[in-house]
Amino acid sequence: MPKPTKGPRLGGGPAHERLLLANLAAALFTHKSIQTTETKAKRVRPLAERLITFAKRGDLHARRRVLSVIGDKEVVHVLFTEIAPLVAEREGGYTRITKIGNRKGDNAPMAVIELVLEPVTKKATSVKKSAKAESATPAPAAEETPVEEAPAEETPEAAAADAAVEETPDDAPAADAADETPAEEKSE
Repeated sequence: MPKPTKGPRLGGGPAHERLLLANLAAALFTHKSIQTTETKAKRVRPLAERLITFAKRGDLHARRRVLSVIGDKEVVHVLFTEIAPLVAEREGGYTRITKIGNRKGDNAPMAVIELVLEPVTKKATSVKKSAKAESATPAPAAEETPVEEAPAEETPEAAAADAAVEETPDDAPAADAADETPAEEKSE
């Protein structure tokens, strides 16, 4: 649990703030998305992400530490069994805060904090590959990868064939060797 900040606290004293943040985190894990004020959303984010990190560990000690903060066994069970496997590959950034404008009654700035449960997509390493990935569908892109690797493997064989062609003294056998090289590539 983060150390309470100096200055005004959410709702009163440090104990009340701790309970308020724990209840917000429990509601976030139960409903996957909650609407609250921007200040509360920004304050609950580090707590929620820390609890999700404990849930990813999944051992008994982590479960007991989360249970000491939240206190509701059903919410802890949902966190460990449903949410943790969905974010297992994600290295952080388990929550997203979206500002939605001001509340009608008191004009308080409101926000939606939600869990990011989408699978992680890896970024392309070069600009050319990312342009191909955007223009092509995911299935053909996966098929193109082995095709690109195959010529790289054939390159040493082609270099050996070219070296054999250069060693021949007559032009006619060199032409025959050049004609045989594409036939070998087609058969592979």
